[in-house]
Formats: sequence, structure tokens, C-alpha cells
Amino acid sequence: MNPRDEERFKALIDRYDSHPMVQHMKDFIQHGDTTTYDHCRRVAKLSYLINNKLHLNADDNLLVPAALLHDFFLYDWHDLPAPTPKDFFSNHGFTHSKVAADNAKEVFDISDKMHDTIETHMWPLTITKVPRSREAAILCFADKCVALQETLSGR
Repeated sequence: MNPRDEERFKALIDRYDSHPMVQHMKDFIQHGDTTTYDHCRRVAKLSYLINNKLHLNADDNLLVPAALLHDFFLYDWHDLPAPTPKDFFSNHGFTHSKVAADNAKEVFDISDKMHDTIETHMWPLTITKVPRSREAAILCFADKCVALQETLSGR
């Protein structure tokens, strides 16, 4: 990122990034040895770059904070019990996007559109939660790219 983009990116996340609960995401591992915080920062940065370099005209004021908070679930999903066939859809992969969106709403009083953007980031796994905005589609795509890179680089 060039210095001007870095400065703009920092301004977009500053309100959220400095919050102690966002900083607490550094205590949880996401993919491989990547913290949830680092993963979310990477997704936020890639979302910003996709939107601006491809001139997609999504709202950065919504997109970038939503990307930073998309995994704001605040627990170690590795410690959860393995789901049984009966409760398969209560698995972390199916539920954490709603938990993250609800946490962001409670802590930051985010808009309904930002809540929806966060909640739909796991599509197509969460098949009924389809991204319905440009911001949600960008976040969904950026998350898959970063997760794949982190997972493969950890092996």
C-alpha cells in the first residue's frame, strides 16, 4: 500500500482498532498460527485494496470496519467440542459470523447494513446468508482469499 492509502486505511479502522475488545482478538488463533486480529487486519486491508484498485465504489467507511470486525467472536473455537451429526449446523463455521455481527452491534452500535455485511461473510457455507451488498461481496471474497493463504502457508 502506498503511504496515502496506508493513512486512509488507518483512519478507517482507528476507532475500532484501538478498542480493548478488538485488541483481545490477538489472544485467539484463527488459521494455522495466525491470530484472529491479524487475520481480520489482513482481510480489512485486502478489502480496501480490492475496492479501491478495482474502482468498485463500495463504501470504505462501512467495508473496512466490517472487515476488521468480521471475526469479532471473541472465543477460541479450537476449544469447542466437536459437533455431533445432530448439531452439525451449530459448528463454529456456521455460527461465528452471527456471533461476530452481534458482538459488533453490542460493542460499537453498528448499522444494520454493517451487521449484515459481517453476518454474510461466510457464504456459501451459510447458504441462507447471501451477501446482498457490494461491501458484503467484497468482504466475503477477501476473507476467502486471506483464509486460504493463511491455511496453506501454515502447512
